[in-house]
Amino acid sequence: MNPGPPARSPTDPGLVITCEHGGNRIPRAYRPLFADQLAVLDSHRGFDPGALEMAEELALAFAAPLVASTTSRLLVDLNRSIGNPALHAAQVRRLSAEQREDILARHYRPFRNRAEQAVRRTIAENGAVLHLSSHSFTPELDGKTRLADIGLLYDPRRPGECALCRRWQAALASAAPHLSVRRNYPYAGKGDGLTRWLRQRLPPDIYVGVELEVNQRHVLEAGPQWPALRQLLVTTLRHALSQPQAGLPALRAASNHSTTPRGSTP
Repeated sequence: MNPGPPARSPTDPGLVITCEHGGNRIPRAYRPLFADQLAVLDSHRGFDPGALEMAEELALAFAAPLVASTTSRLLVDLNRSIGNPALHAAQVRRLSAEQREDILARHYRPFRNRAEQAVRRTIAENGAVLHLSSHSFTPELDGKTRLADIGLLYDPRRPGECALCRRWQAALASAAPHLSVRRNYPYAGKGDGLTRWLRQRLPPDIYVGVELEVNQRHVLEAGPQWPALRQLLVTTLRHALSQPQAGLPALRAASNHSTTPRGSTP
């Protein structure tokens, strides 16, 4: 008999997991736009390989709600703001304003609304939330090799985010010294994205938003290392959260009841 997901520990914080680039699905109505783009859809430009698996593992381990999408970022990038030139691929940008608005209404705004609702519900239940956004990055971009295995992205102006990422980095260094774990690499955590959008709506004493970036080399290479890395990230995060840390006083569960993950993958 399947025992089901683990119960959340009373010492676990209130977590919400999101995955904005979990797949490369193109809705039927827009498939003609990508008829000659299959290789691009299957590449890092179409989605983040491994990001959804990582998000699901985190959600299961912490009995956290998961808000995820498998619609390709080429149709609409859920981790970009409306008005950002990278919101749509070039062929989508050439559509009429009415068509682009329909894409936003069907795919973008519902995802953002579900993510915000999950975050606010967790704050109401726990007093604060740790929002982890699961991503992966290509090992090489524009001819340059990315020199990291793991990236932890955060806003350095938010003390809770700084504290957590330092603790998580230290836990990873202790458990797996062979891995290169860098903060605010390969991107700046304060850049445009879902976490920044939520920071604009929620103060730092109740909202901590971190983007987890995993080098896709670990995902794409065959063998047991990818499942082992996912488990390592879970165990080291739990260790980081268990430590007394300035800046994260509210990230403790307010109740000791058990919960199960609430998933959402359109």
